[in-house]
Amino acid sequence: IFKCSTAALNETLGYLNERIYHPESGGEPIHCPLIGAITASNELPTGEETAAIYDRLLVRIEVGYLADPSNFAALVRSAVSRPAAPVRTTVELAALQEAVSRSVPAVALPDAVVDAVCSLRAALRRKELVASDRRWRQAVGLLQASAYLDGRPAVAETDLTVLTHVLWDSPAQRPTVEREVLHLVNPDAKEALDLADTLDELETQLDAMAGQSREALSDWVIKKAHNKLATAGRRLEELRAEAAGAGRSTAAIDRVTGRRRAVRARVLTEALGMDASMVQDQL
Repeated sequence: IFKCSTAALNETLGYLNERIYHPESGGEPIHCPLIGAITASNELPTGEETAAIYDRLLVRIEVGYLADPSNFAALVRSAVSRPAAPVRTTVELAALQEAVSRSVPAVALPDAVVDAVCSLRAALRRKELVASDRRWRQAVGLLQASAYLDGRPAVAETDLTVLTHVLWDSPAQRPTVEREVLHLVNPDAKEALDLADTLDELETQLDAMAGQSREALSDWVIKKAHNKLATAGRRLEELRAEAAGAGRSTAAIDRVTGRRRAVRARVLTEALGMDASMVQDQL
């Protein structure tokens, strides 16, 4: 989207915000029955001319390259095999319009959730992370949608987890936003993120040991990596069971678990010269 000209982006502002398109050549504004918009970009905006359009993109998801070597191997194999037909889920347009225009706005917003949102805003401002008032207001609809999709008549504090995809401008800010959100609503996931820091340290050490002998790498696995990976794996399993039992979201825990699998696969592949997909998870 950020490859568009400044003029095109300015025209898109009203289209996204007021559902009105103002023709460049003049004439009457055109009302657009827009329900939602999905955009993509290989880079994030840096100039003032794109700041307004970026602020209107409420949910931000960063998609990286495959980290787990076994997933990458599956990608390579898929290049020569016939992929299975995807399973598709469809929703009637009338049902979607009903949800967007009536059902979601009817979801209640309790005072406790309002207090939590205010506390989150204050915590992020202390970290010098400031989102516009527009984003905070639009985020309320996202909270209502989260509760609606879960079949609840009112927003709960656990719905605040969706804000981890809303309140950052650069990917470097996302971990801070996520920690502040989870500090409020999900202590299990917050501990999982602390374990993710340990995994990041292991991966940094592995990168620094590139080119060393197999003996040195094996010694590092035995003395450091093995115990840290095993401890992280056990604790993540415990955290997931505790969160599921309490009815809390396990999304962040599952993501860190996937991160652990990716680091384990790298250790097996690069440090020990083993095929990670053929080895039981004993690390």
